[in-house]
Parts: sequence; structure tokens; C-alpha cells
Amino acid sequence: MSETHHLTATFQGYMENPLVWPIFEVLKHQPSGWKVHTLASHLGEIGFMPTLDDSPEKDLFKRNFLMMNALFQLQETLYPEKWLQVEAMDIVLSPMFQSQMHYIDTENPLRDYYMQWENYEANEGEVKRLLNEFWTRYRKFVGGDGDHKNLSRLQALRLFELDESASSTQIRKTWRRLALRWHPDRENGNSEKFRILCEAWHVLRDEQYQDIFS
Repeated sequence: MSETHHLTATFQGYMENPLVWPIFEVLKHQPSGWKVHTLASHLGEIGFMPTLDDSPEKDLFKRNFLMMNALFQLQETLYPEKWLQVEAMDIVLSPMFQSQMHYIDTENPLRDYYMQWENYEANEGEVKRLLNEFWTRYRKFVGGDGDHKNLSRLQALRLFELDESASSTQIRKTWRRLALRWHPDRENGNSEKFRILCEAWHVLRDEQYQDIFS
């Protein structure tokens, strides 16, 4: 594997789309009746989707890319407990029934396209800055106080119940599992626990980004 290809693969693996969580909250309250553009407009109304480009055509492309990327990431996060149907004109969140089992098609060319950040038509630094801005908005939404830098890496790992040898993949999978478990919209969710986990994820995520872009 070439160094450039390795960097791209690493980059793809770390770039968690923060729109996953506000989309999940919206779909929990209204699980059907959405199209990509109506869901994006709703996220804009509640402060999660800013203008992404001065060019209307590029803005529409970037908005659509970010939405589809987040939807496919959310589909993966919720599976197999729930099924998220990801179609541009029909987005539906539903329980997973044995008689109606769905599977994630890892060879779906549409999914493959939107899961590759290099197709966003921006360099990695630009994507990093954009997603950091999105995370900042979301942290404020869940009550983050911006003091996560006082949390050490070891403390963050302990909150994730991981040790210092944990790999980046383990950290990301644990974040998704714990975030899903404690999300305030879950039946047994806990908003304070979720907020603290968000702070821990920020510490670990920022460190991973520094490793990638250094």
C-alpha cells in the first residue's frame, strides 16, 4: 500500500460525520416522510447546516454529500437493532423485524461513493475544519461547555472503558456504541452521560486528527 493510499484510508476511517447525531434525533421524532433535501433544510432551520459554498451548485452538491455520508454512517451505527432506509427521496427509520430482515450492502456503489471523503471535492484540511465546526455546534446543542481540553487522553479512554493500547478503530467503535446507548432520545438515555462522552470523544478525535495531519 502506498503512503498516499494509506493516508487516504486512514483519513476515511477517522472522519466521523457529526451530522449523524442530529439526524438521529430528528428521525427518532419523525421516522419517515423525509427526502434528503427536506431533511437538510430542517437541519438548517435548527442550526446544523450552514451555507457550505458561495456557488449555489457547489453548495447543493456539498450539502447532499454530507447528508448522504451521515445517513450511511448512521445506518451502519444503528444496524442491526434498527434499519435506516437510505434513499434520496425516501428516508425511513424503522425497527428491525426478523420477518423483514435488511442487510447493509457493502458493495452498493452509491454507498461506496458517499462514504469516501475524497469525493467531497475538498482537501483533507478543509474537511477537517468543516467537521470540527459541525462538532462545535453539536457540542453546544447538547450542553458542552468547551472545557474538554482539561480532560486528559487517559481520562477520556477510561470513560470509554479502554486502555492506552486501544486502536483508533476500537476507539471509534466504542464511541459509536456508547453514544448510541446513552443518547438522550433513547429510552434509557442520559443527556449528562452523553454530553461527557462527547467531551471524551473530542479529546480522542482531536488527537487522531493531529496524527493524520501532522
